[in-house]
Amino acid sequence: MSMSIEPQTICYASLGVFLVWYIMKWQRDPLNNIPTVGGPSLPILSYITALRFNSNGKALFEEGYKKHYNSVFKVALLDQWLVCLTGSKLLNELRKSGESELSFYKGIEDVMQTRFTMGPEIMDDPYHNDIIRDKLTHMLPVIVPEAIDELSIALPEYIPTGTADEWVEVSICRPMLEIVARLSNRSFVGAPLCREKEYLDIAIDFAIDINSDRLLLGFLPDFVKRFMGKFTSSAKRSVRRTLPYFKDVLAERRRLMKENGDDWPDKPNDTIQWILDYAVPRGYDDFSVVMRILFVNFGAIHTTGNSLTHALYDLASMPEYIQPLREEIESIVATEGWTKDALVKMWKLDSFVKESQRINGVVLTTMIRKAVKDVVLVNGTLIPKGTMVIGPQLPTHLNEEYFPDAQTFDPFRFSRMREKEGEGMKHQFVQTSTEFVAFGHGKRACPGRFFAANEMKAIMAYIIFHYDLKIPGDGSRPKNLYHGLTHVLPDPKGKVLFRRRKRES
Repeated sequence: MSMSIEPQTICYASLGVFLVWYIMKWQRDPLNNIPTVGGPSLPILSYITALRFNSNGKALFEEGYKKHYNSVFKVALLDQWLVCLTGSKLLNELRKSGESELSFYKGIEDVMQTRFTMGPEIMDDPYHNDIIRDKLTHMLPVIVPEAIDELSIALPEYIPTGTADEWVEVSICRPMLEIVARLSNRSFVGAPLCREKEYLDIAIDFAIDINSDRLLLGFLPDFVKRFMGKFTSSAKRSVRRTLPYFKDVLAERRRLMKENGDDWPDKPNDTIQWILDYAVPRGYDDFSVVMRILFVNFGAIHTTGNSLTHALYDLASMPEYIQPLREEIESIVATEGWTKDALVKMWKLDSFVKESQRINGVVLTTMIRKAVKDVVLVNGTLIPKGTMVIGPQLPTHLNEEYFPDAQTFDPFRFSRMREKEGEGMKHQFVQTSTEFVAFGHGKRACPGRFFAANEMKAIMAYIIFHYDLKIPGDGSRPKNLYHGLTHVLPDPKGKVLFRRRKRES
């Protein structure tokens, strides 16, 4: 007598075998030795933790930092675990780790899915970092006066104040992005293209393209990502839209390079040419060159624009600090003019923007890395290959050991610290440390921070010099928005009142 097994029984048995295998695999995972913050770490249930993190990442980072200071903890993402290192000793180890252990480029590639949305060369051949670190930074004495010139044209368009008695209400979030995009592209591509609205809109929205591509592809297998990336990438679509703006100039530059070699009289000294100097010997086409231009814009616009909006919200909600800042700016501009050297000497302004960045920031994490092999930290913690590792930024900046009365916005905190003997350089806005990690820290710290800091301070100084400002209504600062792994956004609906400053002749 034969026995038949019901298909339903086979299905349940298979599911049971799979669950046993999965649980046994989970039990052997070295990540289980790292405490979890935000909920359970059990299979399936960890997705609840991930959803909680996505909606309340700031609170979970703060909880983990408080419970596991000078150690490690992990939080769940929908597709993987994120290991967080806290305290100076571990962050310093993260700083020193090389690409063969905890890789910066693999971390960025994983988070942004660049291999599939923009192509492998962005991270495999990141020559744009050399351009930003060397060329762009060294050109700052030329760039700052040009930025001020562009600002004198752009600001009246975005802040259309009339008489000195008239207050104008401005929703500043998008205008600050547009001003930063315009000033940045004055350096990158020059006038008149830096004033072309459609091009600037593409450059600004390129960050949104990258994020939408990342969300679309993030959970798919690699072989599907390769296929989807070719046909659905919003980033590549934006590059194709941008190509016509550069077609003629790239053709002319390539002709001159072919005829003259590496150098010729009046060779342009701009970002387009710097990129071509790397791209042409490598055989990269115009699509690749324009992709790189937009990627440089991606790094320049949103972080600086959002930081600027944060700082303006802070200043407008504390207008008592406008006058001491204005006195510093006026006295220095009177002797130095609107120059890079002038911005360097504005210690109070530098302190104000650094304090704004410390309190607010534009991201919740810093120093993102991916383990490309098993790594044992100095405290004995095993980080398995393939694990994402970060430092939590905001809790680090609010650590009372590093910054007394850390929860309080103290605008001249860092300028006072710089007055101590031997401390004049240590506490500048652009200086990184294990205590101030807004730009990362170490060899992989943001190469564009010098450009961004000077641009931000130039805009702030120019606004303070020419305008009065305050928050409408009760004067309360608009609240920040926190979302998921990265975003600390200034309130997009926040408003600031501007009035052309009354001055004696």
